[in-house]
This record gives sequence, structure tokens and C-alpha cells, in this order.
Amino acid sequence: MEGERPLVRDSYPNLITELVSLLESEGEHALATCAKDLRLVGECQCGDDFCRSIHTAEHPRGQPYGSGHRCLPLAPSQGMLILDIVDGRIMYIEVLHRATLT
Repeated sequence: MEGERPLVRDSYPNLITELVSLLESEGEHALATCAKDLRLVGECQCGDDFCRSIHTAEHPRGQPYGSGHRCLPLAPSQGMLILDIVDGRIMYIEVLHRATLT
């Protein structure tokens, strides 16, 4: 059950602090509020050494997100942060070219 999954902020507090700040600066206040309570569903299993991406919701296997999906690139202090958002919910945080998430 998703409610039993750990909060992303407990595993990666610095990432969430930065994410909230970036979302606020982009005028994405509702997403910034939601980001504080994201659950860690899983880490990316792509195997690329530059990828530290995380799932914050279940993704339909082999299927695109479909209608209501948007991609939101942010401008972090290092690397890249790109959010997959579906119907106002952060589904995936693409974290690229960062040494760590903490």
C-alpha cells in the first residue's frame, strides 16, 4: 500500500528542500506543497551511472502516462531535475548528473 512507503523527504531531505524551492520559484505552489509528502515508490533501475531518478507513484508498465501528463524541467544548482506530472501529481523525479541525492 502506498501509504506505507517511506517519505522521499526522509530518505533525501536535501533533494526535497531543493525541489520545493525550485517549484516555488516557478510559481508551482500546489506542486511545492505536494512535494513535501511524496512517497518513495522505487529508484530507477536503468543502470546508467549518471541517473539517480526516483518513482513517486506507480507507473503503468510499458505504457505512456497518457492524457494529463506534462514534463516540467527545473533549474537546480547541479545536474538536471525533470518532473513527470500527471493530473497535478508528481509521478517521477528524473535526477541526472548529480553525485548523490542526499
